[in-house]
Amino acid sequence: MKKSLVTLGVLAAAALALSGCTDSAAGPASTATSTGDAGGGDLTTVRVAALPIAETGALWAAIDEGIFEEHGLEIEVVPSQGGANAIPALLSGDIQFAIGQPFGPIRADLQDLGVVIIGNYANSLADGDDVNAVVALGDSGITRPADLAGKKVSVNTLGAAGDLTIRKAVQDDGGDPSTIEFVEVAFPDVPAQLEAGTMDAAWAPDPFRAMIVGDGGVSVVEPYQATIPGLSVLTSITTQALLDDDPELVEAYSAAMAEALDWASQNEDAVRAAIATNLEIPEEAAAGITLPTFTWDLDGAGIEDLGALAVEFGYIDAEPDFDRLLQQQ
Repeated sequence: MKKSLVTLGVLAAAALALSGCTDSAAGPASTATSTGDAGGGDLTTVRVAALPIAETGALWAAIDEGIFEEHGLEIEVVPSQGGANAIPALLSGDIQFAIGQPFGPIRADLQDLGVVIIGNYANSLADGDDVNAVVALGDSGITRPADLAGKKVSVNTLGAAGDLTIRKAVQDDGGDPSTIEFVEVAFPDVPAQLEAGTMDAAWAPDPFRAMIVGDGGVSVVEPYQATIPGLSVLTSITTQALLDDDPELVEAYSAAMAEALDWASQNEDAVRAAIATNLEIPEEAAAGITLPTFTWDLDGAGIEDLGALAVEFGYIDAEPDFDRLLQQQ
């Protein structure tokens, strides 16, 4: 694999690490804080966990567009590896919102942790090229889902939608999903780790999927599309405590995010420009990225289907209380 591919992955990781670094010695912020903007008005600063992937381009671009400021909010983006990883920070009050896979909140609801999904963020695509895929090097011999049986495959978060839908896709293709060894690797590290041979295949979104495939790699399967077409890639997550204690903040954030996602869906060039800037990748690379369907609407997001699939494969013992978990704002 070309050295430039690995370099791009390292730059993307570094960019996101720097963009949201905070003082780890500082105490958790249990509530949002108010600050003054340049015009003399007050903005409420809220901390939002998000992954270092192309889908976050909608958030970055909407911040640059000033949409959140129009709703009285200043957004501090905190890098996250996945929705499940952000939940402890939500519960401690260190962040107020997170953008992540719905599987983390599903598990949290089963533990009665008071985590809720207040809106969608992005759906995968029901047909055509999807927004994520399992990829492998061109000389790996892995070309179809069944070939993943007995292989080491990376996902960004173990025991979540990534490996669950991969197992289902492998089973449907006649392979034995129980023989797959899943390992946890952050998305920006995927190109380097694949080249180093530490795993046989990797589940990755753009731009990392595009880097690998564009450098001669193979797209083995698009697991969301193969199992639950149009499944939500990312949702908007907070806590029941914040809903109860500060409904005005949740209302303002929800209105801003709904507007931001609608604006992003109509301004793809701005989203791609934000991706190029924040992930430090060439503009031509960002131009080739497959974007998801940005939407605040949870209808048709497939989250209930994901819960049923998780029960089928023994990831959870029972489905969560979806009436409690899904609280569209």
